[in-house]
Amino acid sequence: MFEKDKWKTKFLAVALGQAVSLLGSHGVQFALIWWLAEQTASPLMLGVSGLAAYLPMALFSPLAGIAADRLNRKHICIFSDLAMGMMALLYAMALVLFDLPVWTVFIMLCVRGIGSTFQQPAIQSIIPQLVPKDLLVQTNGWMQLLNAGSFLFGPVIGASLYAAFPMPVVLVSDVVGAALASITLAAVPIPSAKKAQPGKPHMLAEFREGLCVFRKDKNLACLVLAQALCMFFYAPLSSFYPLMTSDYFDLSAMYGSAVELCFALGMAVSSLLFSSVLKINRKLRTSYIGLFGMGAISAACGLLPPTLAGWFIFALLCAGLGASGNVHTIPLTAYIQETVEEAKMGRAFSVLTLVSSVTMPVGLLLSSPAAEQVGVHVWFSIAGIAILLMTGAVLLWQRIHNPKGGTNHDPAV
Repeated sequence: MFEKDKWKTKFLAVALGQAVSLLGSHGVQFALIWWLAEQTASPLMLGVSGLAAYLPMALFSPLAGIAADRLNRKHICIFSDLAMGMMALLYAMALVLFDLPVWTVFIMLCVRGIGSTFQQPAIQSIIPQLVPKDLLVQTNGWMQLLNAGSFLFGPVIGASLYAAFPMPVVLVSDVVGAALASITLAAVPIPSAKKAQPGKPHMLAEFREGLCVFRKDKNLACLVLAQALCMFFYAPLSSFYPLMTSDYFDLSAMYGSAVELCFALGMAVSSLLFSSVLKINRKLRTSYIGLFGMGAISAACGLLPPTLAGWFIFALLCAGLGASGNVHTIPLTAYIQETVEEAKMGRAFSVLTLVSSVTMPVGLLLSSPAAEQVGVHVWFSIAGIAILLMTGAVLLWQRIHNPKGGTNHDPAV
């Protein structure tokens, strides 16, 4: 299935195409979120923007997983990219023609959330069709490295465009990225995947098959449970980064883009290590280490003084957050790609999407009013301490109920 060295060319073409698409998306998203922060100066409004983006994922992720296992994954990715690019183009045209209120941004974020929901399990399931199993950690490291490059330059591009041009011009960069990603993916021949058996009684039964993957692997189920509990506190923090810079540290948009830059640098360095020198045997244990790192660093962010020196430390800690996120995500993704049968992989990844998409809006419902009352920096510390406690509690429960633990693929955690 994997012709010598040819899989590398196919993989890099797919990964580069997705990175270009993300470059445009991150630039536009940074500009939009900063615009919201400047227009409203409200954690509640930024929280609502997160709800608009993540609530569609909670609603559509089961369907997205089923689609990834039944339909052509390549076509799903192309259609999703083009749909998100078209939405950006339509919104840019509407901004030129009409004086739109701020809340219309939520509509665009909602549609983009739907497109991303269908794209994620499809692209994650495509990777094992291109890459040998023993190289999944390294290739996921390269995938994250390219994504980190998008995180790295996206905010810089977004901040620069936002400072120099009106919002409709900024939105065009997303259209260009989506078009280039679609053309690149269309040109790559992808081997046929094993499909889910036809004739299932209903979608619920098919989604349950995806859940069975986690029921059979108790260690994986515990890690996903820990991730769900942690994301309830951690995921909303991404919506508050602009306010930490603009309100707490009282600095401009360029400082905000520098924070995003440091986060992406942390992602890039950790991705490079995973794709080159790091050899991970205990993937689940490594993933837990990533969760602990996210908690400890988040807690430290909230203890910084509102000074320029404090902001510099905050930027460095954000680099640590980017690295910790990869330490959690890369081994977990590779473990699922390695252990889950191909016909159920889309649904398995859609369960992870469902976890993050449910915990994000629910977390925002709690964190937005709380951050409004106690301050964004205090919420960072509360979230970090909660992540540490939650991860430790799940590990303790797992050790008590499954002391030997482990699977053929991953020794006891």
